[in-house]
Amino acid sequence: MRGRPVNSLAYLLGVTARCRLKSKDRPDDQAPRTRNLNVNSPDYTAKGEDLGNRMMKVDHAGEHGAICIYSGQLFMARLFVPGMVDELKEFLSHERRHRTVFQEELQRRSYPRCRSYWLCGIGGLALGLVTGICGRKAVVATTVAVESVVLKHLAHQLQVLADINLPAVAAITSIVEEEQHHHDHSAAQIDVRDPWFRVLTPMVTAWTEAVIWMGMRS
Repeated sequence: MRGRPVNSLAYLLGVTARCRLKSKDRPDDQAPRTRNLNVNSPDYTAKGEDLGNRMMKVDHAGEHGAICIYSGQLFMARLFVPGMVDELKEFLSHERRHRTVFQEELQRRSYPRCRSYWLCGIGGLALGLVTGICGRKAVVATTVAVESVVLKHLAHQLQVLADINLPAVAAITSIVEEEQHHHDHSAAQIDVRDPWFRVLTPMVTAWTEAVIWMGMRS
């Protein structure tokens, strides 16, 4: 299901507030944690066009990584978790569209793709295959962890690009609702006290943040 167009920047900046898992039994101190991205850091204070270029290449590489995660999980789900096949196909189709959005934006800018593009792909495929073997809980825990970081990252991008690079804002805007759907749909299927959630969340979060960090500096 493709999300409706989102016209309100205020809504986009607020969507990540829903990244906290919807569980009535979740203690307040068990929410997924990610490092706060500093919008005043050198990564986010370049001039508008250059900053937009860098963010587009990072987002493009990130979407490639997501495609590889879901591709690996889908391959294993056909063998071990057939009930997830349709769900993963849907998510994969979204991520392919997202990658195309950023690829077209990079082409419009005549800007090369990120040096971390293949790293994202290899790492994503490995993560997808391993978590796919481990079953449904591992798959949804991975999605929640990745999307929690991605949604915060996109919200920061929208915040810093709002007045300086509208084409980049439009590209980001076009994917946010589907990314939120991936997070929320997966979060509804797992409790934060589940062992898979506890084990995978810190590792996947750190990996996702590291890829973003390297991409902004490459």
